[in-house]
Amino acid sequence: MKIIIAGSGEVGFHLAKLLSYESHNIVLIDIDKERLAYADKHLDIKTIYGDSTSLSLLNDANVANTDLVIAVTSDQSTNITICGISKQLGAKKTIARVSNPEFIDCKDKFDISSLGIDEMISPEHLAASEIIQLLSQSAFTDTFEFDDGILKMIGFNLSESAPFVGLTVKDAADVFPGLHFMPIAIQRNGTQYTLIPRGDTKFYKKDRVYFVTDASGVEELYKLSGTSKRDIKNVMILGGSNIGRSLSKALCEKKFKVKLIEKDAEKAHEIADMLPKTMVINADGHNVDVLEDEHISEMDAFISVTENSETNIMSCLVANSRRVPKTIALVENMDYFQLSQSIGINTLVNKKLIAANNIFRYIRKGDIVALTKLNNLNAELLEFEVKSTSKICDDRISDLNIPRTSIIAGVIRDGEGIIALGDFVIKAGDRVLVCSLPQSIHKVEKFFV
Repeated sequence: MKIIIAGSGEVGFHLAKLLSYESHNIVLIDIDKERLAYADKHLDIKTIYGDSTSLSLLNDANVANTDLVIAVTSDQSTNITICGISKQLGAKKTIARVSNPEFIDCKDKFDISSLGIDEMISPEHLAASEIIQLLSQSAFTDTFEFDDGILKMIGFNLSESAPFVGLTVKDAADVFPGLHFMPIAIQRNGTQYTLIPRGDTKFYKKDRVYFVTDASGVEELYKLSGTSKRDIKNVMILGGSNIGRSLSKALCEKKFKVKLIEKDAEKAHEIADMLPKTMVINADGHNVDVLEDEHISEMDAFISVTENSETNIMSCLVANSRRVPKTIALVENMDYFQLSQSIGINTLVNKKLIAANNIFRYIRKGDIVALTKLNNLNAELLEFEVKSTSKICDDRISDLNIPRTSIIAGVIRDGEGIIALGDFVIKAGDRVLVCSLPQSIHKVEKFFV
């Protein structure tokens, strides 16, 4: 595909990096020469210096023959303008990054296509949504829902007391028959190696394991993970950023007791007026004494979403030392993901990665309904819709030549989530979940086109 990305900031660069790995024709445009020089040096892409709203520049970038324009500059109005102009000039699809949550909350109430936009994304809104899911499954480090929770992806670290530690996948299935979940990916403790499990794969303590489960399997996973479910009621949020505001509003609507700390007095008063159900504290949350004065040890969850990754990590470590059960830190540097298991923070959230997950569905082949990249793992979980003409249609899973670095994780049929085993026959209209390492994704896609 030919793809134009307007904006070489954190989201734009990360997207360009991921897409360039897949041999797409990428053009990156920005007015920041230093950022473009860095991207040009580190990525196999074309860079253009200039204003992305310029008609002549977009024509020079051959926008008329472009499959997708992704406008992810830091300015919402600029992104909307870029998409409108690009669509007028012939771009097939456009995606605009927005910061105002009203656009996301109300996009079904007005026709965004009339603006020349096919899709709007808000990394902040997406990050807030992911954090809410994590709070709803308090013992788990990662969650993702398919079809409103008919099937779920859940990740957690195996404790020493987990009953299937030391067993192979096959042995665990024999010992615990009738379970409603399937392991789809494993990361060994202290490594960056991602493993797609097979029958002879053994579980070890402190493995980070990802499962796909139906609704009934969630409770089973709580029992078998060696962890217990804890109701979360009291939440402390550090940082009145867009994410902090969206998160506070959503949690208050779900009847959580939310305390938000913001050091900027003007911003704190603005948030207090905007969110009357949130207790807003105007104080410097970097100060440990402030956190203790606000009774951090009584919180069920602590979420740090300031604009500084180091502050978020350090404040979560403070919360962890005060025995707060659930800690979540917003980070911008992807390298920090390697630290989450070793330093004790439950979950790190990266809005760039979340935004990329949502945009990728427009790039993949086949009828992809949803996609998520597993946090800190070199694997992706994709949901395909099966057509009558798909190569996978009417075949048993055991008869398919699925690459060993991929696994069919589940099937959604007629509104029901199914953990599909080898004798299951795929039918037209099924939605099939596949977990795959990057090197196998193109082979997997061919089964669904």
